Amino acid sequence: MLPDTTWSRRGVIVAGAAASLAGCGRKAAEAPPKAPNKAQNDTIEAAVGGSWRSPADRARDPWRHPVESLTFWDLKPGQTVVEFWPGAGWYTEILAPFLAATKGKLHAPTLQADGQDPSAIEVVEAYRHKLAEKSKLYGRVEITAFGPTSGPVAPAGSADLVLFLRNVHNWMAAGIAEKAFKDALVALKPGGILGIEEHRGQAGRIQDVLAADGYVQQAYVEQMAQEAGFIMVGSSEINANPLDTKDHPFGVWTLPPTRLSAPRGEPPEPGFDHAKYDAIGESDRMTLKFMKPK
Repeated sequence: MLPDTTWSRRGVIVAGAAASLAGCGRKAAEAPPKAPNKAQNDTIEAAVGGSWRSPADRARDPWRHPVESLTFWDLKPGQTVVEFWPGAGWYTEILAPFLAATKGKLHAPTLQADGQDPSAIEVVEAYRHKLAEKSKLYGRVEITAFGPTSGPVAPAGSADLVLFLRNVHNWMAAGIAEKAFKDALVALKPGGILGIEEHRGQAGRIQDVLAADGYVQQAYVEQMAQEAGFIMVGSSEINANPLDTKDHPFGVWTLPPTRLSAPRGEPPEPGFDHAKYDAIGESDRMTLKFMKPK
């Protein structure tokens, strides 16, 4: 089995989710556009092109390739989808309108807030507020929880598609990566798909089990999935970035969109030259597809 860790690095994970929330969300003072008719969102392309998505979120499409990625993961109208740890909801803003328009279902296991961590609670509540503000657009999203002591993320055998979107490194830091794969397997129907997007580490290096720099070797992710019981059915270079040297001073978070200039939790360094890292763009990412055995 792969080595496990502890939940001691939860503060790092919550800080990352909070940073995503601040960086990707719409400004509170900005008036939201009127929600379009659900029928207009019944294709992936229409949902990605939705006017409700903020300019900052849309600007990341060339790096995250949502149409191509969701197509690769076999997203279909009317499916039941589970999006683990949606953070600020970058992908939720695409998935929820599409599934609402096609009579599908979205489950969103958020960061487990145990009442002891105000930052974790803030992230989850902001996500709930986002959904409530545009309930007609997003439909009914079932918010559950995922963490070290959480229960089922969705009813067993109900999901057609489960998505791990740039979170495997967080779960490694928290010691719950194996639990994520197991919970996903339980939630999926036989023949259901697990789609993964993750920062890709340098092949051949010894993998840090805490993924402190945010990068994970593709072979390591494949091993975790297969040990949990999944069958690998495909990989894609949709989200690859050959310019990413993966040796940045503050890990993957040195790159856009986070653009750290100091270690997490410390004030930004005045005069830090971001130009080199901005020229790289967002990280090199693996895009993987696994199946629950039929």
